[in-house]
Amino acid sequence: MRFSTTLLIVLAALLVLFSTPYPAITQIQTPSPRPDSTTVFGTIEPTGNPDLKTKTFDKSFGLNIMVSTNGFGLGLFYRHEFSDVLSGAIDLAVSEARDEDEKEFTDIYGRPITIGKVNRFLVMPVYVSIEKRLFKDDILDNFRPYLTGAVGPSLIYVFPYNEEYFSALGKGSLRYSFGGYLGAGAYFGSDPSSLLGLNLRYYYIPYYAGLENLEGVDKTEFGGIYISLSFGSAW
Repeated sequence: MRFSTTLLIVLAALLVLFSTPYPAITQIQTPSPRPDSTTVFGTIEPTGNPDLKTKTFDKSFGLNIMVSTNGFGLGLFYRHEFSDVLSGAIDLAVSEARDEDEKEFTDIYGRPITIGKVNRFLVMPVYVSIEKRLFKDDILDNFRPYLTGAVGPSLIYVFPYNEEYFSALGKGSLRYSFGGYLGAGAYFGSDPSSLLGLNLRYYYIPYYAGLENLEGVDKTEFGGIYISLSFGSAW
């Protein structure tokens, strides 16, 4: 009788034990781990300036350094982004304009001289341009290729060649033209507050009446192919 009662008690205890769900058993037998602070207090805030994450940086201002077979130039630009793929800019540049058939020599004093040259030219285009970004969804943001085109007025400053450069600058005159450029380039870097780019442009700046460049030879085209390096700051 005692054996039967003891057996019944053991069977009842086993029945209660195995009928309890498994998570409850583990909760009883295994002490709960210490709560993870990252779980309790939420995600860790990212380091750095949070304003850079949310600021749009859709405006920028900078400098263009220009090189071509016609000479060197410098330019300024103001750029505004209308969307992720479309932007516009105002470009102002000053560059030399020479012909490929000019032959430059060095005199006995080491000064460069071009035989038969009559006038020097400085070209100052003021253009409004449009930029279309390419492959936005296929390429990382640290490399942003684009196509660009521009139109606008151009000033051509003509001054005599047979005088010292800076003395001759005060004896020149202005001519006016209209032109534009087509080009392609890319911006580099992932910092949204700065702008660094390289581009290739073909400038078309005609002056149909012609301006005397060499003796008896008029110059009617003041554009050409330019490679330029762009530096800027965005805000």
